[in-house]
Amino acid sequence: MYELFIANKNYSSWSLRPWVLMRERNIPFTEHLMPFSETGSNEAFRAFSPTGKVPCLRDGATVVWDSLAIAEYLAERHPGVWPADAIARAWARCAAAEMHSGFGVLRDQCSMSIGVRVKLHQVADVLQKDIARIESLWNEGLKRFGGPFLAGPSFTAVDAFFAPVAYRVQTYGLAMNDSALAYAAWLRAQPSMEEWAAAAVRETWREAGHDAEVARHGSVVVDMRAKA
Repeated sequence: MYELFIANKNYSSWSLRPWVLMRERNIPFTEHLMPFSETGSNEAFRAFSPTGKVPCLRDGATVVWDSLAIAEYLAERHPGVWPADAIARAWARCAAAEMHSGFGVLRDQCSMSIGVRVKLHQVADVLQKDIARIESLWNEGLKRFGGPFLAGPSFTAVDAFFAPVAYRVQTYGLAMNDSALAYAAWLRAQPSMEEWAAAAVRETWREAGHDAEVARHGSVVVDMRAKA
């Protein structure tokens, strides 16, 4: 059976991607949750990941240590990871790759923290540019392939890659058009997403670096996370 190494569910957007993909595609795996170090050093992660980062998938002697690489590795072995239709599949791969390599301002200014609600100090033009591009991508996919998921009727890897954004929309109250907001809500309502979020708010771990990122760009107005 696959082994998937992840970090804190409240913070780790990269971990969420393969986890939710495997859950939604009914691909069995054993979860290993390795909390971020409170000191900010994650050298212990090198015991299972050559980069010292999460996520990391182990399949026997094979180690796959990047979320996009994990999706492609699974796609070679399981149908439905990417859309069956060639046009939808090409679009989904492009959109997922854009999310994987881009939107650095959104990542920096709207760090994933599922258990809190944050009022941003400001929405600068550079952040609005990222939000607008994501809104455009979502609307394009939904319109072109008929929804309710981005590339058609089924949850695929492209939805997994935007899953952390759906939580960011909620955490930071990001303004988007009705179609994009409805998609984000639909994504959060999927069983695996609800399972992840419920586990996230039960976590008592805190990681100072992630919390500092949130505080740098906004004020926490609600904190639903469990206390130690």
